[in-house]
This record gives sequence, structure tokens and C-alpha cells, in this order.
Amino acid sequence: MSSLVLVALGFTAFFLGYKFYSKYISLNLFEINKPVVTPSHSMRDGVDYYSTKKHILFGHHFTSIAGAAPIIGPCVAAYWGWLPALLWILIGTVFMGAVHDFGALVVSVKEQGRSIADITSSVINKRVRLMFLIFVLLLVWLVLAVFAMAIADLFVSVPTSIIPVNIQIIIALIMGMLLNKKNINGLSLSLGSVALLYFFVWVGSNNPVILNDSFTIAESKNIWIILLFIYSSIASLLPVWVLLQPRDYINSHLLFIGLALLFLGVIIAQPIVSAPAIRPLSDSNSPSLFPLLFVTIACGAISGFHGLVASGTTSKQLENISDSRMIGYGGMLGEGTLALISTIAAVAGISLVGHATLPSNGYVADLDWSKYYATWEHASGNKAAAFVLGGGALLKSIGIPQSFANTLMAVLVISFAATTLDTATRIQRFILKEFGKATSINFLLNKYLATLIAVIPALLMAFWNIEDPSSGQSKQAGWVLWPIFGASNQMLAALTLMVLTLYFWEKRKPVLPLLVPLIILLVITFSALSVNAISFYKVNNTLFILTILLILLIIWMLFEGINKMIIVKNSK
Repeated sequence: MSSLVLVALGFTAFFLGYKFYSKYISLNLFEINKPVVTPSHSMRDGVDYYSTKKHILFGHHFTSIAGAAPIIGPCVAAYWGWLPALLWILIGTVFMGAVHDFGALVVSVKEQGRSIADITSSVINKRVRLMFLIFVLLLVWLVLAVFAMAIADLFVSVPTSIIPVNIQIIIALIMGMLLNKKNINGLSLSLGSVALLYFFVWVGSNNPVILNDSFTIAESKNIWIILLFIYSSIASLLPVWVLLQPRDYINSHLLFIGLALLFLGVIIAQPIVSAPAIRPLSDSNSPSLFPLLFVTIACGAISGFHGLVASGTTSKQLENISDSRMIGYGGMLGEGTLALISTIAAVAGISLVGHATLPSNGYVADLDWSKYYATWEHASGNKAAAFVLGGGALLKSIGIPQSFANTLMAVLVISFAATTLDTATRIQRFILKEFGKATSINFLLNKYLATLIAVIPALLMAFWNIEDPSSGQSKQAGWVLWPIFGASNQMLAALTLMVLTLYFWEKRKPVLPLLVPLIILLVITFSALSVNAISFYKVNNTLFILTILLILLIIWMLFEGINKMIIVKNSK
């Protein structure tokens, strides 16, 4: 089967979803046609609350949610074949993820820019808010640790990416100053910045920066992790217009151009889908498709982290409530598109790779799906490598040199992971502030102390080594904890959907578009955590206890939500 079929199915689903379904929920459920004074106007401070044009804010929101996860997840999930991954991406994005993101943004704007965790206090009760805040803090620390480690790994494995990624920061700072001080067309400036960045991609592809000459690979990764946390701390404290907005605006165009080139490569090369529709699961060592597929692809279908971005930074910059449809729903469709091309790269584009050296396989000629995905260990251990290899091959098919293509793929992954890194640091500061207010811990209200507390546990998680139950080897805690991230992320999405459902149900709105995804996610999350608990039992007590606590949290939150529904129903 031609990969063009997958492209056609994906684009058709996303177009219909935005044109019809998003319009329905925007008018009948979220009521964005009714004017609201947004917090960017009522609470403007020039740092976090700052009114922003929708096309620029779309760039921030899109690139903040479209980190490495919608690339990593589909690349790993391709192990089960192309059909389950494709269906989950399309159905999840249109009917679940986009609704979740859209709703979180709208409610936060209507509640003066408060986070979903904080809004829980008025929708359910204060004790649920406190537990929600604690859960979010733990999840974001894990996100920060893993994304910092992922970027450091790519810096070491693809040293040609270092120059363009770091030059991008300088370009974004200059662009932010120009946009704020001068009457300059933002689109033209951003496109010019992207062109300049492509030049430095070429420079980087010919000038790798390798620390391994002076340090070991492990030491090089640790140096990059420290530098990344220093960067994210500084970036999160700067006014949003200085770095966050312009860098994300550049990244959005970088991604759009990158996606266009990748899809052009698909059209020209028309690679055959070498993966089966569904993997024959005759191998007893193969992990179960359900529920693992649905937590492996999290950000490419639905992600609780998106609600944190929507209610953390995006809601504080929204100029008009009517812009929320394009930014909230449309931003998730953009991420779904990224997940779609990642899937195509893994199940079809990889067959265009002539040869490659794979970590566990060594040199491989005529690479295809069956060789790359021969074992679960290789598929899950190499994460975004299928995107870099397969995507690079698609770019090569349109005449782009291999070295430049691979560097560009790495820059795409790193740029969006870095965006998520400093956005998550800023969000963690907001959450710590809300936690400080809820518990009367006043020093958390200081943004500098809150920033330190936001990054130090994540830094420790990146350096702390614990035993990996799957291999018995000592690994960084972030990577060992990663298997429960997907389930925890989906759990957060379920909790967010519960808050949104109760919020609009109390206002007598049609809540089925929220309730159905909520029920599906509760089943997925509970099943996934149960599978994890069984695998961790008597193997890793820390992970087992943590998983059991998450299961109990689901049960407790569900009880609180049902109790609130009964109270609301009885009051009607």
C-alpha cells in the first residue's frame, strides 16, 4: 500500500474535524461567540499576561505542545503495525485531544487565567485541588527530566545540530526585541529568521560540536543536561515577548516548512508501507497492544500536559476568546499532523534508508520496518531514531543532501523539545505559586525561588540512577520512570476532562463531547497502570508503590467527581 493513502486519510479526518466538529462544540458547548474580557487585558503585567496576536500565539501553543512526544510515541507504536497507530492518532486527535485542549483553554480564560488544577477547587473542592496540584508537580518534574535527557542524547548523537539549535536562541531574542520596539511585519521577520536558521543548519551539518574529545559520552550528556536546565530557568523568567513568543513563532514556521518538505517527500518518493496493518503477535515477548499503544502515543492523540500549557501560558496571552478555536483545537490538529508524518516515516519512509548503524543491531543494509522493529527492545530503546532516519530519507528523495537532512530532522526534534522544556519550567513556577497559595507556603510565591524548586528535583531525577526492571541495569531515573509517564499523562487528561465536564454540566451544557473521552481515558489509564503494577511487582518496589498510588488516586478522584455530579443533580 502506498503511503499516500495514509496522508489522504489523515488530512481528510483533520479537515472535517476542524470544519464541522470544532464549530459545533465552539458554539454549543464552549460558547466562544459570547464576548469575554480575557486575562491578557484585565490582568496584563507585560511578563506573563500579555495580549498576543492569534497567529503568534498559535506558534507558541503549537510548538509548546508539539515537543518530542508526538514524534517518539508514534515511532515506538509503529511496532504494532500502521493501522492501530493511525486510527488512534486520527480518532484521538479529532474527538478527544483537540476537545480537551480547546476546553482547557476556554475555561482558563473564563476563570481569569487560572490553571485547571486551581480551577478544580471551585468545580469540585479544595482537597481535590491540592491533590491535583501535587500530581501535576510530580508529572512536570518528570517531563522536565526526560526532555532534558532526550535533548542531551540528541546533542551527543547528532552533534551537527548543536550550532543551529543554539543560534536559534540568539535569532529569537533579536526578533523579540524588533517585534516589541519596531513596527515590523511579524510573518516576514519570522520567515527571514527561518531562512537564516536553515543557513546555520547547513553550517552545523559541516561543523559538528563534539565534547567527547575531552569528556566521555556520559559526561557530555550530563554537561548538556546542566546547561539545558540553566537555559530553561532563565528563559522561564524572561517576559514572554522576549524569547518565548518569537522563538515559538519561528519554530512553528520551521515545523510547517519541515512538514511540507516531508509530505512533499512522500508525494515524490511514494514509499510503500512496509509495515503490516497489525503486527502478528505470535511472539510471546511482544507487549500487549491494549492498553500500551494508547499510552505510548499520548501527545499525538490526547495529552494531559496540553491542558497545563493551555491553562498555564496560552490563556494568559489570548487576545480574544474567539481565537481559542484556532489555537486550542487547531493546535492539536497540528500536533496530530506531526504524529501522522512520524508514523509514515516509521512504517514507510524507513524503507528508503539504504543503510544505517543501529545501536543493538550494528550495521544494517536495506533497512525496512521488519529489521528496525524486529524486537520491542530495539523499537522502545531508540525512540525518535526512526523519525530521523525515515524523515531524512524522505528529504533526500527531494534532493536534499543526507547530512543536511539528518541535521534538520534532529533540529526539528530538539527545537520542539526545548520549547516544551522552558514552557514546562514556566508552568511549574505557576503551579508552585498556586500550591503556595493553597498551603500558605509563602516563599513559593517568589518567582526566583519557585523556579529553583521547579528545576532542582528534575535535575536530580536526570542524574539519579535506579534499577530498570525490564533490563536489570542501572539507568537514569527519568528513563526508568518513563513507562508510567504515558499512563500518568493520560490520567491527567482524564482528570482535566472530569473538571471540564463538571464545569459545563453545572451550566447545563451538552457534555457528551467531554464525557465520552473521559470514560475512554479512565479505562485506558486504569488498565495501563494495572499492567505496569503487575510488571513492577517484586521487581522494583519504588515503581510498584508509585503505580499503586496513581491507581488509588484515579479511584479517589472518580469518587469525588461522581459525588460532585450527585450534588449538582440534586440541586437542579
